[in-house]
Amino acid sequence: MRELRFVRLERRAIIAIGGDDRRTYLQGLISNDVTRLSFDRALFAAMLTPQGKFLFDLFLAQAADGTFLIDTEADRADALIRKLTMHRLRAKVTIEPDPTVSIYAAWGDGAAARLGVAAPAGSTAPFAGGIALVDPRLAAAGVRLLLPEGGETALAAAGFTPGDLGEWDRARIGLGLPDGARDMEPEKALLLENGYEELAGVDFEKGCYMGQELTARTRYRGLIRKRLMPVVISGPAPAAGTIIHHGEVEAGEMRSSVGDLGLALIRLEAFKASGGQGLTCGDAVLTATRPDWAKFPETE
Repeated sequence: MRELRFVRLERRAIIAIGGDDRRTYLQGLISNDVTRLSFDRALFAAMLTPQGKFLFDLFLAQAADGTFLIDTEADRADALIRKLTMHRLRAKVTIEPDPTVSIYAAWGDGAAARLGVAAPAGSTAPFAGGIALVDPRLAAAGVRLLLPEGGETALAAAGFTPGDLGEWDRARIGLGLPDGARDMEPEKALLLENGYEELAGVDFEKGCYMGQELTARTRYRGLIRKRLMPVVISGPAPAAGTIIHHGEVEAGEMRSSVGDLGLALIRLEAFKASGGQGLTCGDAVLTATRPDWAKFPETE
């Protein structure tokens, strides 16, 4: 059995979006369908450049007063606020950081039930004056919590013990889940190369949004040539951005890592040819695997 653990995600921060036009305003800016965001459903999404390249990853939840809470990278939150403000125009919205809310991850056997939230990905429920949400990408990733002061006390009272960020990162990496700019290079990464379709982070039925054209074209024309995937590292962990080779052929790039586990963006042609074995990266050898949830058309 996996113990019930929690950790504060210090690399994440909250931006609060209020005002009468908040839903229609965000609908034109992000990759998921904001009409599906509700008190009992959270979303995973991204904001893109007009050319369709990744800018920011977003988890969205709706607070009790109707405000939309965006969970995003702390060190890039100011840049996201500037970008959102630039597109506000005459929309009746407010865009503000909310430092009173902290983001936590909780995991272990029965974690969702212990926190009073239904099991399916994206389910939400009130908890300790904040919100508990089953990770909208993948239920196996556990529960994210947006909590006011006293959150750690409430989690301890619910039977969770403190973990550490490395432990959480290993679990995330093992599942093949990207974590913002650590794994998706801003203004360069494509959503579908990073699992956004399978992880319910993009809606192909909603109306137009910024960057939609490239994302849709990539899907419908079958233009996915690389995928982010977990790797086991034999040798010293390569720095993010280190080139991966299959023999003499360039096969991809390293992304985030913890110990002997990492994520790498790997060309599907090289993955198929190598079977994920014997990829070299700096002084290390990598073994890549397809996450259980991922669909790689070139290897199916």
